[in-house]
Amino acid sequence: QVQLVESGGGLVQAGGSLRLSCTASGRIFRINVMGWYRQASGRQRELVAHITSDGSTNYADSVKGRFTISRDNAKNTVYLQMDSLKPEDTAVFYCNLNWGTINFWGQGTQVTVSS
Repeated sequence: QVQLVESGGGLVQAGGSLRLSCTASGRIFRINVMGWYRQASGRQRELVAHITSDGSTNYADSVKGRFTISRDNAKNTVYLQMDSLKPEDTAVFYCNLNWGTINFWGQGTQVTVSS
């Protein structure tokens, strides 16, 4: 079984920064995709960014130029550096680990951006 533990959420003013971390433990295949999704109140969960085990990245248009995803394969950890935060970024952020059709999810961490 795989477990994902997130940290780094919180309350920040608009224009501020936060860094999320997610560490995976358990039986983890070396080749995988790790990413971050978010779900705002009353809305569907959406992809924020993901990164493959060889470092290829993909971002939602709404966060391009503001968020940066990275990973440390030796630590099975993925990071999300969030800069220039906006009130509309307020959501619960979920870490994801994907192997093809198999997905694992973290418990979620709240990010709140005040105006």
